Amino acid sequence: MLLLCFAGLLLVAALVSNRADRTILSTSVLFLVGGIVLGSGALGVIDISPEDPTVGLLAELALFAVLFTDGMKAGWRDLRSAWQLPGRALLLGLPITLILTALLARFVVGLDWPTSLLVGAILSPTDPVFASALVGNKKVPERLRHLLNVESGINDGLALPFVIILLTIAQRSGEVDATEVLVELGIGIAIGVVVPLVALALERLPFFQASHHYEPLTALAIGLLVLALGQVTHGNLFLAAFAAGITVATAGPHQRESFEQFGELIAELLKLGALLVFGALITITVIADNGWAGVAFAVLALILPRSIALALSFIGTGLSTKEQVAAAWFGPKGFASVVYALYVLTSGLDNGMQVFDLIAGTVVLSILLHSSTDVVVARWFDDAWEVPHWYGRLRNGR
Repeated sequence: MLLLCFAGLLLVAALVSNRADRTILSTSVLFLVGGIVLGSGALGVIDISPEDPTVGLLAELALFAVLFTDGMKAGWRDLRSAWQLPGRALLLGLPITLILTALLARFVVGLDWPTSLLVGAILSPTDPVFASALVGNKKVPERLRHLLNVESGINDGLALPFVIILLTIAQRSGEVDATEVLVELGIGIAIGVVVPLVALALERLPFFQASHHYEPLTALAIGLLVLALGQVTHGNLFLAAFAAGITVATAGPHQRESFEQFGELIAELLKLGALLVFGALITITVIADNGWAGVAFAVLALILPRSIALALSFIGTGLSTKEQVAAAWFGPKGFASVVYALYVLTSGLDNGMQVFDLIAGTVVLSILLHSSTDVVVARWFDDAWEVPHWYGRLRNGR
């Protein structure tokens, strides 16, 4: 039944995609809402539980694919050119957001410190889908659009090490073998760097040459090799995926270009599947189900941490107050937080369900608020909208 629902929603999404691009109803929202409505909390068409192996497998594959393709958007040249505003938001703003969100989880919800920090890491990335009206609006200053676009495309990968380490600490009640964790992370990074370099070096040899039709499969094969070797060696799959994407983008720009559209489609399918399952695991009243403390946390987590973090990060940058306010508000929580929450839910963490529910409530509230305000804030930068309609006539009449 899950496959049938996914196929039906995918067909609907494809048929209305042109119209949806002009509204707040993105494909991601369609699958998330579809999961909520079709799940056991509403119609009961999709009957799935957190213990179902499908949940863990889909979360793992979706996260791997998205991190691999995100890594391809972040070659070393791109990372160097992204410094200044996006760099400040990523390297200063993200850790500050993590810490402030953790403080809210600790003192508003009452979670222990390891779990609070884990929640902070999960909610620190942003999602570009729900800020599309701002990023795609030419009347919005270019530097602000560039900031939001680069930041949201990279920060889920940068948040990953924090999620992995903090989940390990939370699972072991603070008692962690640091050597074991570092070895796992190191193996993952090594696989993510070495496998693409070897594959790309082989392709440059005179004997080997991919045909035009098979060119996109080179990067796909690299991704599958990294995934398989990560599983065999017990290296961290997700750091391996992100490192592999960065390596391909840096050492094989041609392969990056040929794989881009194909890879985005694969990642999008897995992403939509994960959103459908995520929706099916929650209820229509997910925000209220967390109680007043959970509701207060969700509201405060969407307003305070990012606003304070970016205000500190942008000191001395020359950004206008209007640009800083828009950047502070447009930190929507989306797919990265969803898939990290699914990963935690299937990890065996004692209070994993509480963490999942807290993240779910915050993500759903974020989607409601950001999807309904993106056009409004984009119009804020429209000079014609800001100036009263009678002003032009009065000025011309002089």
